[in-house]
Amino acid sequence: MSTQSLRILIADEQHFNRLTIERCFNRFGCYRVAPVQNLEELLTLVEYACESFDLLVINAALAHGKLDLRDFCLDNRQLGHVLIYDGQRAGLPVIPACGQQKVEVSHALLPDLASIERLIALRDTQLPFVGTVISVR
Repeated sequence: MSTQSLRILIADEQHFNRLTIERCFNRFGCYRVAPVQNLEELLTLVEYACESFDLLVINAALAHGKLDLRDFCLDNRQLGHVLIYDGQRAGLPVIPACGQQKVEVSHALLPDLASIERLIALRDTQLPFVGTVISVR
């Protein structure tokens, strides 16, 4: 999958954080980014999206205990790979990056450029997930 075609969802209450993360993705040629600022916007976008999202980068605090983010992400077919950051604040244990896991949890306050690059590389090497249509000729 081309880096430019990745569909990315960024969820954080802080505009500065969303912008910082989006700019990191932009540095790698990823411009199909949808930023959301609250849980309601996230749920609406995921539920009604015409296409699945390849990556979700979300602040663990966004759920405010209203939703088990890890389970939601694992069970949702509209989401490819997920990075939940600032997991310590939400009491989530660290789940390190692994090519076979859909969800990873980081205690970092914000993903850095290296984390974003790793996410893109990880997504590029994975087979398309359920919900993505592939035409073979």
